[in-house]
Amino acid sequence: MTDKQIEKVIAKIEKYKKALAADKKYWDGQYRDGQGIRYIIPEQFIKIRDYKGGLRYLNWFDKNFSDDSGYPIFLFEWTFILFKCDKLLDAEQKAHRTFFSNTFLFDIFLEKEPLPLDKNESLNWEYQSLVENFAYTNKDTEFIEFAGWVAKTLSSREFLEKANEFIEIEQQLKNEPVGQRRTELVNRSSKIKYG
Repeated sequence: MTDKQIEKVIAKIEKYKKALAADKKYWDGQYRDGQGIRYIIPEQFIKIRDYKGGLRYLNWFDKNFSDDSGYPIFLFEWTFILFKCDKLLDAEQKAHRTFFSNTFLFDIFLEKEPLPLDKNESLNWEYQSLVENFAYTNKDTEFIEFAGWVAKTLSSREFLEKANEFIEIEQQLKNEPVGQRRTELVNRSSKIKYG
């Protein structure tokens, strides 16, 4: 990236931050951000390789949107920024959340054939179509080391046990009618997703 391009991205980040500040002011000190501006900022930090700036933003995000579950691509970017800042335990936890928010994303990133899982996909961001045109690739020099780390993390015994249990629960949920059993399955799934 040229200096001019970096300046444009920095200006874009500032514009987004101002929009979030205006949103908070409009809603009497509360963020609503119905436009989802908060989700597009990490991508900008990645573009200019300002991972420390990205981490500061994500810490701010976590403080101000603590109940926000995020969405898969945003969680992937968060995982990557944590990895680049050498926050590996946090990155591992975020990688788990990323996987559980969309089971296809890491396969697409690692250029593996996604497994066709006959499971419950109740949210739009759980579908494979969300990540079919995923912008990040393990071939990008900035992501090569991260891709190796992701592959290792996803093949750990702890992760595989959680993933298998999660997929099994989601498969059961697909056809489970509303009732006590479904509630129990949803609670188990949420516990795996969010800890």
